[in-house]
Amino acid sequence: MSGARAAYLSCGLTLEEGVEIETVGRVAEAIGAAARTAGVRVVTGDTKVVEAGHGDGVYVNTAGIGVVPAGVDLRPQRVVPGDVVLVSGTIGVHGVAIMSKRENLRFETAVESDCAPLGGLVEAMLAVTRDLHVLRDPTRGGLAASLNEIAVASGCGVVVQERAVPVPPPVAGACAMLGLDPMYVANEGKLVAFVPRGHADAVLAAMKAHHLGADAAVIGEVVAEHPGMVVARTGLGGTRVVDLPMGEQLPRIC
Repeated sequence: MSGARAAYLSCGLTLEEGVEIETVGRVAEAIGAAARTAGVRVVTGDTKVVEAGHGDGVYVNTAGIGVVPAGVDLRPQRVVPGDVVLVSGTIGVHGVAIMSKRENLRFETAVESDCAPLGGLVEAMLAVTRDLHVLRDPTRGGLAASLNEIAVASGCGVVVQERAVPVPPPVAGACAMLGLDPMYVANEGKLVAFVPRGHADAVLAAMKAHHLGADAAVIGEVVAEHPGMVVARTGLGGTRVVDLPMGEQLPRIC
């Protein structure tokens, strides 16, 4: 989300004593496949073993570095009134998928995680213009938390058109059943972008042309009113405040 081209990763494994070597092998193979897909090299790492009952199988931690191209300056302080807010696709999918596995929930349609490397999508957006203002991955706290953090840091207000936010039917159904708001459900494989209005249509077209942005949409705009606050225009014509979550609907994923 800094606009960098990913280059190298470190990878550490914390293994619980007694974990099956086949399990470790599957994890290592999955890491390799994901790294190749993302175009990044795993160049260093370490392995630690903890006592049985203290590690929950396998924990993986990574750290990475990359190169930010010249002219790219992505930070909330660049957001100004008039900017257009885009999302790269449907929200809430990853959080609902994880909840369904952790809590053994069953829905009419299986919800699978949409976790994905977004470097290629960001490169496609930057190829249109390097004058993007900020990118954010709406993970813990969901879209609502990311929008609030950017509104506070920029000193601007954000208005979201509630009906424009893409929520897939399985996620909407699961959230209705569980009493959750999709705006607060964690995401992976999605980004939110604040883009100057003059570039918004071209950036949106570039996102839709990429397979990870096929469902991209304009969901709102930045305004001078109510600085530091996010509000949603409802389908009935009303307005509601989209505040920071008071707690986490989903325990920490990553």
